[in-house]
Amino acid sequence: MPHPHDALLVVDPQLDFFPGGALPVTDGDAILPTVNHAMRVFSEAGLPIFVTRDWHPADHCSFSTQGGPWPAHCVKGTAGAELHPGLEPPPVFSVVQKATASDREADSHFEGTHLDQILRELDVNRVIVCGLALEYCVRAACLDAIKAGFGAVLLIDGTRPVEVEPGDAERTLEELRAAGVQILAGMLD
Repeated sequence: MPHPHDALLVVDPQLDFFPGGALPVTDGDAILPTVNHAMRVFSEAGLPIFVTRDWHPADHCSFSTQGGPWPAHCVKGTAGAELHPGLEPPPVFSVVQKATASDREADSHFEGTHLDQILRELDVNRVIVCGLALEYCVRAACLDAIKAGFGAVLLIDGTRPVEVEPGDAERTLEELRAAGVQILAGMLD
């Protein structure tokens, strides 16, 4: 790990998803060592790194004020939409902004972007995924990668669940395994 045709996808490492944010994931800070190590490994190997972020308009359809299920979070231009200061991105990486239209949700960075096309142009055939939160945007990224014809590996130590309902995390992992996502524990070599 990694292989010459891999890309790293770091999903939504934004302040609003960490403890103290508008939509915090319990123990979210614990992903940072794994995520930072993965970014170093990919950077040293000269492989592509993509960091995704929600970049919502203030009237986004997912917000409770608009009838959606979530409190306002990751509104473009706000502090909560910024990347976590503990993130240590390399000098070269790409940012993919998603869920930028008021009337459209996008859990995956494959929705409403050209990420699949960019990955193909870079001759990527497998994505390594980490970030927040397991049952939502990380899940969607893994499943959409598979649907788009890429292999997918989830760095389990580089994500954390929300667990709205007890067992959500384990059900998500079962779904990902069934779809062909490889689950990898520990640090990348």
